Amino acid sequence: MRSHGCGDLRHDATGQEVQLCGWVDRRRDHGGVIFIDLRDRSGTVQITVDPDLSPEAFAVAEHLRNETVLQVNGKVRARPAESINERLATGMVEVLAAGITVLNSVKANLPFPVSLHDEENTREELRLRYRYLDLRRERMNRNLRLRHSTIRAARNYLEAAGFIEVETPVLTRSTPEGARDYLVPSRVCGGEWFALPQSPQLFKQLLMVGGLERYYQVARCFRDEDLRADRQPEFTQLDMEMSFLGQEDILALNEGLIATIWQEVKGIELPLPFPRLSWHEAMERYGTDRPDTRYGMELVNVSDLVAGMGFKVFSGAVAAGGSVKVLPVPGGNEALSNVRIKPGGDVFSEAQAAGAGGLAFIRVRENGEIDTIGAIKDNLSEATKAELLARTGAVPGTLLLFGAGDTATVNKALDRVRQFLARELGLVKPERDNDSWNFLWVVDFPMFEFNKDENRLEALHHPFCAPNPGDLGTDPAQWAHTLPTARAQAYDLVLNGLELGGGSLRIHDSALQRQVLQTIGLPLEEANRQFGFLMEALDLGAPPHGGIAFGLDRLVMLLAGEESIRDTIAFPKTQQARCLMTQAPADVSGKQLQELHVASTWSEDS
Repeated sequence: MRSHGCGDLRHDATGQEVQLCGWVDRRRDHGGVIFIDLRDRSGTVQITVDPDLSPEAFAVAEHLRNETVLQVNGKVRARPAESINERLATGMVEVLAAGITVLNSVKANLPFPVSLHDEENTREELRLRYRYLDLRRERMNRNLRLRHSTIRAARNYLEAAGFIEVETPVLTRSTPEGARDYLVPSRVCGGEWFALPQSPQLFKQLLMVGGLERYYQVARCFRDEDLRADRQPEFTQLDMEMSFLGQEDILALNEGLIATIWQEVKGIELPLPFPRLSWHEAMERYGTDRPDTRYGMELVNVSDLVAGMGFKVFSGAVAAGGSVKVLPVPGGNEALSNVRIKPGGDVFSEAQAAGAGGLAFIRVRENGEIDTIGAIKDNLSEATKAELLARTGAVPGTLLLFGAGDTATVNKALDRVRQFLARELGLVKPERDNDSWNFLWVVDFPMFEFNKDENRLEALHHPFCAPNPGDLGTDPAQWAHTLPTARAQAYDLVLNGLELGGGSLRIHDSALQRQVLQTIGLPLEEANRQFGFLMEALDLGAPPHGGIAFGLDRLVMLLAGEESIRDTIAFPKTQQARCLMTQAPADVSGKQLQELHVASTWSEDS
């Protein structure tokens, strides 16, 4: 039906007879000559319709509406110099129409203008409700093509490195992986349930036991959890697992993968290797295990310095086993008024939203003099003041923001304030203008963290991560005592403050795997019921193995300079986990529920 794509025509096509298909992006009537911007996936080209040369085509063009689907045949000619459009790749040429055929007309009012000229003014709810129209726009077209290029680059790299693609089941059993499962009732096995996979974790480990050695998959995953701009109930992972490789081998291989993607998709050469930071150091310096290292303002722990200070907010926090940390803000004296830091101010509100009661502060003036309020200044000796300024690197103009309390809250609050101020002070560019790619491996995570609500330990990543042998010890009889404080052989790749992916070396010894499951409170009988198939496999010649998974939606979001993963997914859900286009989820008939042996207990009041 067509000889060329609309966006493929260039000056060297001048004089050629072409046949194009696409949508009417815009139609303009300029005193007897009609111009049509015809758009398809490849781009847009101008069609010129002259009544003297083709009255039949002109008669059709007179009544065209935007988004009408056309077939156009005509001759390519150079545009006059005064009408060259440098914003279009096809801007030096136009097609003089000899014939126009309407392949399909628009029979209803468009809910929003599709033309790229009106793209930024449409509410997201409308875009998602009529997603098929939104997909015609240049922005979504570009993002989905970028997603395709990313996956293609990853496939080529991994297959050249000896990986093979294997699909794992979507209907599986429910296992505890940290989020709620999406459950699917079984019709043929009444009263029993499948779960949609939160990840292919156990299956890819079993592929290693099966001797596949190097596996990858572009895997669909499902988690029934609260949503954010960078989360969806169904998402895509670039998933892989490897046998007979140590942690350093896995990190190096994946650095090569990321560098290949950035080179092929963005034309950017990334410096290798990526920096490494232990989990403990990341939490100390940034208050988070996914720090944004594009700017400074690192946290400084001054607990030892203020432990004996007369200011009870500080000394009390340290005495209770907590911390006092400082966030130095260069130039903060001029940029941030007291009103913004005190209750009701925006900086105070950021700290409060993270659980902090507030922020103490000191302003460093000329000659090292300090300016503060409350009891801090009265209890700050000259020696303590000098050491405080030295540790924080504070110079005149620096604002020192203090967090005091339990360490987790202090870290969370100062991390949030740090990120907020980085945007406020212009230390980071908007996503679309970003040209900094600060990659970082965070390693040596704790195996477990304490869940206060359930009064038990839980795996920080998942219960299949291998502990550090040096922390574990060689005596299995001691594992119950050494495991809770052991570090995991786990690693996360962080980019500009967002986690791109994470993985670990896996446990390949069944006794150790049982001990880890018992450490997180799973009785041996229950562990065998849920994971007996895995333990059996580990006893039948499981090789040492490890893996990693990257959040593909988030990775493409960063490459595209978008702020939401919804703009990199063809048919995403809203933050309420709904598809506005298909109106899913929706009611089903009572007969369907009866066949599945289930009944709904939901009511308007529940």
